[in-house]
Amino acid sequence: MEKEIEIQAAVFRRLLRHLDSRKDVQNIELMNLAGFCRNCFSKWTVAEAQKLGVDVDIDQAREQIYGMPYNEWKEKYQTPATEEQLAKFNQSHKK
Repeated sequence: MEKEIEIQAAVFRRLLRHLDSRKDVQNIELMNLAGFCRNCFSKWTVAEAQKLGVDVDIDQAREQIYGMPYNEWKEKYQTPATEEQLAKFNQSHKK
């Protein structure tokens, strides 16, 4: 079981490195295609930490996921969502 957790942690770190290498992929695109994004990882980090009795601030979690403060990442890499992206997002989240 210990090795399984190590492997899962390594895979997660690899996923974060992959997302970091694809800053061109916007969160709304991830949400529209996969139903989750970098912000979801941040929220999941906080939620899972709470289950284990560990206090993790959302800003800490975001910095871990984004590799920098969230506001800095947004300023450098986030582009405005298109009307088409927003419409697709809103349609998929009506359910």
